Parts: sequence; structure tokens; C-alpha cells
Amino acid sequence: MSARPTPTPSSVSASDPRPLASISLDVDDLWSYMKTHGDPGWEARPSYYDVFFPMALEIFDRLGLHITFFIVGCDAAREASQPILRTVVDAGHEVGNHSYEHEPWLHLYDERRLVADIAQAEAAIERATGQRPIGFRGPGYSWSPALLEVLVQRGYVYDASTLPTFLGPLARAYYFWTAHLTPAQRAERKLLFGTFRDGLRPIEPYQWELSSGRRLLEIPVTTMPGIRSPFHLSYLLYLSRFSEPLAIAYLRTALALCRVTGTSPSFLLHPLDLLGSDQAPALRFFPGMELPGSYKRRFFVRVLGVFAEHYRLVSMSVHAHAILGRPVAVHRVGLAAPHAAVAS
Repeated sequence: MSARPTPTPSSVSASDPRPLASISLDVDDLWSYMKTHGDPGWEARPSYYDVFFPMALEIFDRLGLHITFFIVGCDAAREASQPILRTVVDAGHEVGNHSYEHEPWLHLYDERRLVADIAQAEAAIERATGQRPIGFRGPGYSWSPALLEVLVQRGYVYDASTLPTFLGPLARAYYFWTAHLTPAQRAERKLLFGTFRDGLRPIEPYQWELSSGRRLLEIPVTTMPGIRSPFHLSYLLYLSRFSEPLAIAYLRTALALCRVTGTSPSFLLHPLDLLGSDQAPALRFFPGMELPGSYKRRFFVRVLGVFAEHYRLVSMSVHAHAILGRPVAVHRVGLAAPHAAVAS
């Protein structure tokens, strides 16, 4: 299978004056949620690919939207999934690397294990889709300096693993309260969803300056400028359970602050943002799964309409190439704020 190129900025109309906002979707399959939750039976790798992808691709096609799907390598290696994943690229979407085993404790891997995981996922995704990933997102926003070095060594253009919010410890506490984990598993996942310090990281895209001297573009999952609260679709759906107008007002506030601060948003989706428990009954435990899938999809279309009032919605690779065409702040690994602005 010949390699298929990732989308480039040429696919975006130069006559459109709106700034860019990227849309990405972490394709965490049914088994990965079960594994993270500590549920039995995940080893059989149950999947909702055949339900999720046709529905999601129909929505994106209807909206004329091309996004980035971050794919888990072991799912791409499954023969039954490969025809489905080829339809993703055939429809004009980008595929990114979401690790091979979707383990949110990726930051604990040593360099040898990181290389093996990233390379194995990369090869499986390229075999399935014909497109080599140039972007990476760690499961559970897991990353490490060693991971960034591996990515730049392998020619990745961008990483998208950081979530600059102070709420990570609260999300982790809720997860530990609801999950069925052994003491060893709790220790392994003690940094899941990040620390309070992650709220000090930049919201806007920047370049990591690694200890090797090389650089890698980071496109964070955008949080609200100032208070650093998340506004990706899972959070908006949570708010909509109490009041849909409140959720939309929260989104409009976040986007207004992005415009004031010059932040170009990167908006995150997950399969359960579009699926209801009628389509994934094994995940009834997950927050928001009491909402019907039909409501989630209608709400998603409304959210994208709010975005499109002010932004051109593009894939992560289009966003990355556009960012690298202008001066980009530099952030040394281990520091909390960029130390300079340079042309890449």
C-alpha cells in the first residue's frame, strides 16, 4: 500500500479570514475503557469500531469537516479494524499515534520500551491506513522527556499530550473512587491525568526544547485562558446535563478568552462524546453515559457551530504546519513557562 499524505495547509482556503482551530478525537476503544476501569474481560479486546466509525464519519462528512483521529496501535493491528480505518483516511482525515497498548502510565516506560511501543503502533497504523502518523497523543495525557526525544528521533512533527489544567488531581480522585483497582494498579496510575503543576503549563502551542538540543512542537489540549478549566466536549456534555444554555455560555466564554489572548484552540473529542449507553452498554458506569447518543450528537453539532462562528476547523497536522510558519514560543522541558519566542 502506498503511503498517503497527511493534510497540509494548502487544503485550507486562504480567503477565509478566520484563525484556525484544530479538532481531534482520541479513539479509545471499548476494551481500553474497561482496562482502565479495572473491569474483567478487556483482554478479549471488545470493540465498538463498527458502530462508532460509520456514525462519526457520516457526521463529519455532513459538516464538511476533516479532523485528526488518534488511533491505538493494537486496534489498528486487528485485521477486522483495518477496512474501517482505511475509510477514515479515504474520507480525508488524518490519523495520529495514540500508543500501542493505551496505557496511561506511559511516562513510567524506559527509552527502550518507549521506542518499541511508538514504533509498533506507528507501523500498525501505517499498514492499516497507508498514512504514517506525524503526531502523537499520550493516553491519559501521559508524557515524559524521554517520550518527546523518541518522537523527535522518529520524525514526528508535533505532540499533543499536555492538558494545562489544575483539575487533574480531582479527575484522578474520581477515577480512583469509581474504578476497580488493586493497590499495585493505583500506585502505577498515581499520576494519571497529571498534577496541579500541569495547570502552570502554557495553553498556547509552543516548542519543547529537549536536553538533546532538538525541538518538537507541542499543541496542548486547550483549556480556558486564565482559570485553566477544560472545555473539551466531555466537560461541555457534563455541564449540559444541568443546563444546555449554561454549557454553550461556558463555551462562548472560553472562546472569547481565546480570542482576547490570541490562543488558537485545539478541541478534543472522545468516542463516548458521541455514543450513548444504548450503543456501548458495557460503559454505563462512565460519566455522561446516561445521555442518549442522539442528544450527544445533536449537541456536538451545535458546539461546532459555535466554534465555526470565529474559527476555521482543521486537522491537527494542518494546524501544526500553520503554527510552524510563524514565531513559536520555546519551552524547556522541566520549566513552567516559555523562555523565548523564536521563528521555527
